[in-house]
Amino acid sequence: MAPFSIPLMTLLVTGGAGFIGANFVLDWLATSDEPIINLDKLTYAGNPETLTSLQGDARHQLVQGDIGDSALVSRLLAEHQPRAVVNFAAESHVDRSIHGPGDFIETNIVGTFRLLEAVRGYWGGLADSDIREQGLAPTGAADKPTKAGFRFLHVSTDEVYGSLAKGDPAFAETHRYEPNSPYSASKAASDHLVRAWHHTYGLPVLTTNCSNNYGPYHFPEKLIPLMIVNALAGKPLPVYGDGMQIRDWLYVKDHCSAIRRVLEAGRLGETYNVGGWNEKPNIEIVQTVCKLLDEMRPKADGSSYASQITYVTDRPGHDRRYAIDARKLEAELGWKPAETFDTGIRKTVEWYLANPEWVAHVQSGAYREWVNKQYA
Repeated sequence: MAPFSIPLMTLLVTGGAGFIGANFVLDWLATSDEPIINLDKLTYAGNPETLTSLQGDARHQLVQGDIGDSALVSRLLAEHQPRAVVNFAAESHVDRSIHGPGDFIETNIVGTFRLLEAVRGYWGGLADSDIREQGLAPTGAADKPTKAGFRFLHVSTDEVYGSLAKGDPAFAETHRYEPNSPYSASKAASDHLVRAWHHTYGLPVLTTNCSNNYGPYHFPEKLIPLMIVNALAGKPLPVYGDGMQIRDWLYVKDHCSAIRRVLEAGRLGETYNVGGWNEKPNIEIVQTVCKLLDEMRPKADGSSYASQITYVTDRPGHDRRYAIDARKLEAELGWKPAETFDTGIRKTVEWYLANPEWVAHVQSGAYREWVNKQYA
């Protein structure tokens, strides 16, 4: 892979206090001095405590706000003149989308539309003296002046592709969209909006569709952190159905490195699938977590955490299998994941055991009190 080399300007990151977004912000500022304006609505899954190490760092500015607030987004764009926008902002939990789809429609569809429009206004209003983007001439779009290298990178999910049967080839970028939950349908709609704004208006966009992320700072409603937290608390470890739903697992820091690479060298208008080449059934994930906890934090009575596994009724519309074909990203841009599942899951369990205060604040809601005080 070629060395990462870009002009020192500014990034606007949306949803940068959430799980993947915060990891991206931390990773970016650990390796670059390029400043980040971090716009996050700070809903229940937006946790500024994740970014505590950046307090007082002039390279990072956290702004509480909604991507659907056109006036705010336009002001931030005009004030900071970012060379790129990286959009992580989304409602992302499937179970929550089943019980309350409205928030997913509002944020993932309407919010993405308003964000795109604000970015289009900023991009289209740049001075004619700015450098024209080489090769920016999508079918049906006018050739517009733009800052050299300006990008809008939209972060999406493999769930837009629907479900795979055993033996089916993994999702490639050409796979048709077949979303099966309100969450995945809302993300599919946002992907289509991003594509349309490129082909209609010439907006220089990139889209990434990732497999299941895991790693540090993951909100404990998700499978892996939920299993860790419940196991340590002596609670049941709920597994949907027979536990044989298969997912492709991607360590979050590998995802961050892929986004960096796509932002640097991805072809405009293209989609890149990001996966870890780690297809595993959910029950195997839970059993692996239990084995690691047996090793790192054994129970006083010597029993295994696996005894806490409980099978529960499967959720409606539960996709049976996801698998990402990341060969396009690897072939075109030279990216490959650095972690195997074995190394990544060990690092993840170690992180949760080493950071009980972060976990406790999330579980108790104390992090929300901090948000309310800081952003009242």
